[in-house]
Amino acid sequence: MDQAEAYVHGSWDGVRGLLGGKGANLAEMTRIGVPVPPFFTVTTEACNAYSAEGGKFPATLWDQMMVCLKGIETASGKKFGDPANPLLVSCRSGAKFSMPGMMDTVLNIGLNDATAAGMVKLTGNERFVYDSYRRLIQMFGSVVLGMPDEAFEDVLEAYKHQKGAKADTDLTAEDLKALTQMFKDVVRKVQGYDFPQDPLEQLRLATEAVFKSWNGKRAVDYRRAENIPDDLGTAVNIVTMVFGNMGWDSGTGVAFTRNPATGENKMYGDYLLNAQGEDVVAGIRNTEKIQNLGKDMPEVYKQFVEIAKKLELHYKDMQDVEFTIERGKLWMLQTRNGKRTAQAAIAVAVQMVNEGLISKDEAVMRISPKQVDAMLHPMFNEEGKKAAKKAGRYLATGVNASPGAAVGQIYFDADTAEHMAKEYKQDVIMVRPFTKPDDVHGMLAAKGILTSEGGATSHAAVVARQFGVPCVVGASSIRIDLDKRIMTVGDAVVREGDWISVDGGTGEVYLGKLDLSVPNLEEQTDLLTLLNWADEICARPGTRKGPEGYPTRGLQVWANADYPKDAKRARAFGAKGIGLCRTEHMFFEPERLPIVQRMILSKTSEGRTEALNELLPFQRADFDGLFEAMTGLPVIIRLIDPPLHEFLPAAETLREQIVEKRVARMADYINGKAVDKEIVEMEKLLAAVEALHESNPMMGLRGVRLSIAMPEIVEMQVRAIFEAAADVKIRGYEPKPEVMIPLTGTVKELEWIQPRLVDIAQKVMSEKGVTFEYKFGTMIEIPRAAVTASEIAGLAEFFSFGTNDLTQMTFGYSRDDAERNFLIKYVEEGILPKNPFQTIDRDGVGRLMDIAVSDGRKARPSLEVGICGEHGGDPESIEFCHLVGNNYVSCSPFRVPVARLAAAHAVVKNAAK
Repeated sequence: MDQAEAYVHGSWDGVRGLLGGKGANLAEMTRIGVPVPPFFTVTTEACNAYSAEGGKFPATLWDQMMVCLKGIETASGKKFGDPANPLLVSCRSGAKFSMPGMMDTVLNIGLNDATAAGMVKLTGNERFVYDSYRRLIQMFGSVVLGMPDEAFEDVLEAYKHQKGAKADTDLTAEDLKALTQMFKDVVRKVQGYDFPQDPLEQLRLATEAVFKSWNGKRAVDYRRAENIPDDLGTAVNIVTMVFGNMGWDSGTGVAFTRNPATGENKMYGDYLLNAQGEDVVAGIRNTEKIQNLGKDMPEVYKQFVEIAKKLELHYKDMQDVEFTIERGKLWMLQTRNGKRTAQAAIAVAVQMVNEGLISKDEAVMRISPKQVDAMLHPMFNEEGKKAAKKAGRYLATGVNASPGAAVGQIYFDADTAEHMAKEYKQDVIMVRPFTKPDDVHGMLAAKGILTSEGGATSHAAVVARQFGVPCVVGASSIRIDLDKRIMTVGDAVVREGDWISVDGGTGEVYLGKLDLSVPNLEEQTDLLTLLNWADEICARPGTRKGPEGYPTRGLQVWANADYPKDAKRARAFGAKGIGLCRTEHMFFEPERLPIVQRMILSKTSEGRTEALNELLPFQRADFDGLFEAMTGLPVIIRLIDPPLHEFLPAAETLREQIVEKRVARMADYINGKAVDKEIVEMEKLLAAVEALHESNPMMGLRGVRLSIAMPEIVEMQVRAIFEAAADVKIRGYEPKPEVMIPLTGTVKELEWIQPRLVDIAQKVMSEKGVTFEYKFGTMIEIPRAAVTASEIAGLAEFFSFGTNDLTQMTFGYSRDDAERNFLIKYVEEGILPKNPFQTIDRDGVGRLMDIAVSDGRKARPSLEVGICGEHGGDPESIEFCHLVGNNYVSCSPFRVPVARLAAAHAVVKNAAK
């Protein structure tokens, strides 16, 4: 099958895999009539065979290359190694996926003393010939022989200084001839042998060098960053040399058919006259903007623009092209889909849909979730970061837990962080060894979070992502002294109130202030357009597995939101509902926590009810704002989940405070005065905390178990939910409350608690004289609940997978302990393919999810199913949720745009499955 047939029949991906992107595109340009120098391609299979045979040419490869070389000689009318009419070639790498600058190239192969002399006779241009010859020796020495660039550059710069030449173009033919000899002397001195004069030896060694560069460090590092497989290999393209350094009627350049930084539909690039291609990319000379070529060579520029447009229309994507002009004739040396910024990628995709070049599906698939994420978070300028590092202001690196950049003054506890942010309007970075649930108010007040401990799904990381706060965790080189209120890294000491800059995208921390740029979603019209197309894709009927007899659609994206402001942000970002509102976060508010503690310490149901009645107006107000912000859309509210001890001070802290107060009042004891009442109350509190102590709180008295043990709490919460919904309904809005009972393990738990709560809901609507839609459902976060889903679905109207706990209980891992102690090693050693707390474990946790969805819908075909755990914002996990038939995924408001794109990817990718 030839290239044309391959392209038509859709096997172009296989062609690129065999010939590499560069070789495949050279062939395709030739096919469509673009001027390309004669060439042949050594396939990626040859590279892999070379590596497999320990760095030896496969048996027949060289013979095949000689046959192909004869073909180039025939096409060009020149002969390789013939002094009378020499053919020169380049040897260029070309992998399946573009890896700009990561592998090696050698130009001007075939030049030696004899062919150089012959070319001087042919061209009458001694300067051009020796400029090309000295370039070959330098490039060959560096790429093929592994010599340092400085060995040649130092000689060149010294010679230019001696001659008073500012640029290479100021050197004469005699200068370049002298430099050629000097470069040969450098090779002999460093290597101990002469630069090879045999053109075939040059070609063979250059080909081997390109093969070897596939496994060079920079190529391997690039593949790691881009998730490119190591077994693809690189092709080698042997291309007839055309020369941009033959005089001022020649030149070379690199250009993009659109601006790769902004996406503007305007040619963007540079060129140089009397130069070879490496001069443009190496920055040896100041380049000219591509538009100026229209003045220097009007006809050539007109032809180039036409070809560039033809290539963009053919490949239906922005192209990155390389070209050379030899004595007024234009040659195209390369085309490939151009690398671009996230902003440009989105802009170009939208433009090309509007131009009729690609479909909406194709546009959506061209944009990665990472690119959308990059558009939504504040960022530091790369130049600013480089300058900070140069100035010695780089401090530490940890886990990049929550994207975005933040600049602020550091404070070491939540109360101080909140106080400084609210009272003094400071930009705050909260710094802790690790965070706990009762730090949430400080975290909410902070612009950024930094911890010395923890992993990507530690408390700090989870909460930070939930609220879109840039966060770096596990920066283990940092030492935090909470008593002295300082943190140190080596000799650097940072005191409370000092400024730092935190990059949650890279995990880097800097001393002082770095400049920030904050994107505004409403101003990003191209991104909004693309996300609307993503929603259209997800709304298509029949796009996923679903209950028999019920129409199916792609995933909706909902958001986790605990406060009205978060709900408003989520809706602005395109969320179709609230998938998780965690009521316990509301209990940690400073004015409410003392009431919560009084409720916990009460010995009687009446005492608990009295305290809860004080909390009810607060809860009702919270829910009121949520329902108003999300009018017409569902709001799932999870009833209290954590164990009660989390709302009380730590026992160790109380003991220390009691001792301190006793010591301070020792004189009163000696004088026989009564024991301080404050100490008595603190001792009572300590006794209560100790009574609530559990060996394994995660599996103790929490969730539905706590609701059964102390039903007064959830009865108050349900009353607050439905009173708020009723009030909102009376004001003309459309509330859609959905009450979620957490941690169900057996249907008997729901049978005990759910009817009581439904009864309260109905009483409130009767009292208020209004009706509205509502549902009661449960979280599936215990394996037993998943495998008994058919029973649970008899009562629960919806399921929501709490995949954080489901993963912990399925694996038997404590998340924080696993990430701290062994999980990273498990992933590095291949024991686990990925961190299961970041991406759903499809074989274990995923299997339980599949069972729960399937069995649950057998019992209740209309069962609504979602996911509200940390995985709800992970693209791979989102795809899995689509495959098992979820209705929605719920994630942080700041992840909603990313999830909308990922959900559409899942639909398009799996449309035929």
